[in-house]
Amino acid sequence: MARVLTPRAEDFPRWYQDLIAKAKLADNGPVRGTMVIRPAGYAIWERMQAEMDARIKDAGAENAYFPLFIPESYLKREAEHVEGFSPELAVVTHGGGKQLAEPVVVRPTSETVIGEFMAKWVDSYRDLPLLLNQWANVVRWELRPRIFLRTSEFLWQEGHTAHATRDDARAYARKILHEAYEDLMVNVLAIPVQVGLKTARERFAGATATYTCEGMMGDGKALQLGTSHELGQNFAKAFDITYSSAEGGREHAWTTSWGTSTRMLGGLIMCHGDDNGLRVPPKLAPIQAYVMVVKDGEGVGAAAAKLRDALRDAGVRVALDDRVDTPFGRRAVDAELRGYPVRVEVGPRDLAAGNAVLVRRTDGSKTPTPVADVVGAVLAALDADQKALHDEALAHRESRTVEVTTLAEAIEAAATGWARVPWSAVGVAGEAEANGQGVTVRCLLRADGSVPDTEDEPDLVAVLARAY
Repeated sequence: MARVLTPRAEDFPRWYQDLIAKAKLADNGPVRGTMVIRPAGYAIWERMQAEMDARIKDAGAENAYFPLFIPESYLKREAEHVEGFSPELAVVTHGGGKQLAEPVVVRPTSETVIGEFMAKWVDSYRDLPLLLNQWANVVRWELRPRIFLRTSEFLWQEGHTAHATRDDARAYARKILHEAYEDLMVNVLAIPVQVGLKTARERFAGATATYTCEGMMGDGKALQLGTSHELGQNFAKAFDITYSSAEGGREHAWTTSWGTSTRMLGGLIMCHGDDNGLRVPPKLAPIQAYVMVVKDGEGVGAAAAKLRDALRDAGVRVALDDRVDTPFGRRAVDAELRGYPVRVEVGPRDLAAGNAVLVRRTDGSKTPTPVADVVGAVLAALDADQKALHDEALAHRESRTVEVTTLAEAIEAAATGWARVPWSAVGVAGEAEANGQGVTVRCLLRADGSVPDTEDEPDLVAVLARAY
């Protein structure tokens, strides 16, 4: 396998690019910074979408769709917002062969256009909360693109809500953070994320608070996997999102926004992948069990098809590989690269003994198993390996995280992993110093690990790291 992928320990970025190419997950698009998501990669994204969409709907939000093109004047109405996005904007000045009367921005995010329609749709306190989500593409012109992690166009969901009170808006932003984002990442993606508050320097442009889910990758760097923002009344005032209160007065709403993207696919690769390829957590995997005909003849093909049907009837997402005209070794390597959680290999010799061979991607174990026991063994392996991937990632994070007391120690520790340091030992000036050395404050936590409301609370802990 070393000839297929560059070893992670030798060159982690090259390993990442090799894996994406060899597992046929994605390719570079024709315009610099864009990507083509291939079927194998898109199948994983579809599973992420389905799991996330269900959680968002459970939180009460409804899906809608808003335009790709946004009048430039909309962005200018919230000064901090347009300033934050200005370097990344793609602007259309001509359409239909003519110069446009007003330039339009290709959607970098939709706070402004959705704010315009919230103002139109909200009139009374009875219209609140207004809970919206959209699945869309966005464009942010990247100077240093990397597939899935930073591309000029990417896919995501973005939620936007309006509430009658600040407390209600804050509670909803946190509900999404924990019940949609953290739950998906921990329990489906098997990534043990650190949830916390972004500093003022790191928070979303135009927000009053940004909450984040941070994952540690295989090389010890951090990756921001999702964020949820309190926007206060900034956008409500810019777009006149007001409502008649129960008392008869006119009040500005309180709004939130929140998003996750195809960056989660990059996180999945870098958190769980190994030198043999991708390892997909069973709850997420589009194909959980891959039944393979080793060599045809002697009833092998029929037995493999019967196992596929039995696994499907048991609720397992299963595929059958009976391409005996392709060498088995090549097919097995491809299955390893794709990260199928369990392979069920059926060959004449094992079948003659009444067995099939179960190969578990997580630990590489190969176990001859009576054909009659295969379904139960596969179900048990899927449950065990979901937990095993999470526990392995958590152990990795804990082994690469150190407790320090000074900014200098934190910056040094960030060369190989994460540092936890008192926020009082860093502060605004220390954060700027760390940034100058390529280290960022990923998030702030309370001493008990809970998420603070502001960075001014006493005794906060800062997590510092290098990041993607």
